[in-house]
Amino acid sequence: MRKTLFRSLIPIAAAAIFSAPLFAHHGTAAFETDKRVTLKGTVTEWYWSNPHCLLRFDVKDEKGQVSHWIGETQNPVTMTNGGWSKAAIKAGDEVTVALFPVKNGLPLGRIITVTLPNGTVLDALKGTSGVRDYK
Repeated sequence: MRKTLFRSLIPIAAAAIFSAPLFAHHGTAAFETDKRVTLKGTVTEWYWSNPHCLLRFDVKDEKGQVSHWIGETQNPVTMTNGGWSKAAIKAGDEVTVALFPVKNGLPLGRIITVTLPNGTVLDALKGTSGVRDYK
C-alpha cells in the first residue's frame, strides 16, 4: 500500500516541480518596472506570434552607433483586444518606443507604448493586469 501511494504521488510531484517555471515566466522580475526608457528607432521586424509579440528596432545614439533593441509585448489575442494588429507596424517605420528595460542592461525590454509615424499611440498594457505605474 505504501509503495502504491508513493508511486501515485510521483507524477503529482513531478507536475508541480516542472510547471513552476511556467508560472514564473509571466512575472515582471526581469524588468526594471520603476524605470521607463523612451527610444526613437527604425523597425526591423514586427514578430506577431505566441507566446509574445516582439518588436525589433534599431536605435542610433549621438555618435551614430546602432543598438539593436527587442521589445516584448503580450500575446496576439491580448494585443488585438488592446487595438494592436499584425499590420500596425512595418519594417522601416520610424517609431518611438517606451519600455521597461531588463535589469541586466541588455537592449531588451517590456513595451509600454509604441508611437507610430502617424502619431497613433499603441498601449501595450491596455486591457491587461500589467504594471501601470509608469510616468
